[in-house]
Amino acid sequence: MPDQTAAAARPSAAAHPPISAYALTLLALLTLFWGVNWPIMKIALSEVPVFTFRTVCLGGGAVGLFAIALWKRMPLGIPRGYGWKLTAISLFTITGWNVFVLYGLGMLPAGRTTILAFTMPLWLLPMSALVLHERLSGWKLAGLCIGLTGLAVLVGGEWQSMVSSPLGVLLVLGAAISWAIGTLLTKLYAVPMGAVPFVGWQMVLGGIPIFLLAPLLETDRWFVYSTGAWLAMLYNATVCFVFCYWAWNTLVRILPAGISGLSTLMIPVVGVFSSMVVLGEQPQWPEFAALALVAVALGLIFKPARAQPV
Repeated sequence: MPDQTAAAARPSAAAHPPISAYALTLLALLTLFWGVNWPIMKIALSEVPVFTFRTVCLGGGAVGLFAIALWKRMPLGIPRGYGWKLTAISLFTITGWNVFVLYGLGMLPAGRTTILAFTMPLWLLPMSALVLHERLSGWKLAGLCIGLTGLAVLVGGEWQSMVSSPLGVLLVLGAAISWAIGTLLTKLYAVPMGAVPFVGWQMVLGGIPIFLLAPLLETDRWFVYSTGAWLAMLYNATVCFVFCYWAWNTLVRILPAGISGLSTLMIPVVGVFSSMVVLGEQPQWPEFAALALVAVALGLIFKPARAQPV
């Protein structure tokens, strides 16, 4: 697993260079593994309470990441003066995201409502332009609009049932905003650590409130889960919380924040189609229309800008 450092400077307003093959490979794997995790999470959460589920995932992910860091002899210490910055990042990317999205989804109908969480690019793009001074090209704005249209198509006829639970909608949107703020802070603070221990510390620091609440809120729910539930938790703790979180933080470091955020638009589409395979749901025209729209959006987002004449 390659490691990326935080040595890169903040992005300038200049147009971004073509996306490297390494970044595209990471993005493709991240999209696949995070996308198929939605039906896998449904399997786990049918038996496992939400805080217990996240405790296992965060704890397992942190242990795995620190084990990799030790194996590769990476420095594990938090650089002096960056402790509070790393804590702030962790509270948004780990605590806020996980608590808001799990409680929000508990109040909303099952299925496509998780797509609300992937409105994250809608919040991150203007943040990155205002704070990081990243350039908002016409292609990127067009890609954002088309991609969000694809997500709106996926929501489809379930919108009325979603707005009947406004608190649930607000919580999931809060999760998306929390993720966007955490991504922005990751780019802004540029903590000088390797990506592997950096993500491991995020899970420890951001997981503390979850670790403390799990035994308080779910003391009567500890029992022997089925093999399917344990396999789902194992997938989350290893593939999602080790590889996917590492890959995401690596992409945030090597790509402009707005581009890394927009690149997540395909994940809910993969989630919907994988739910059809795993849970036996039947595809309808909105799924195929959304897939086409998001594919067009990604093509526009990753379109290299023309070089400026000298």
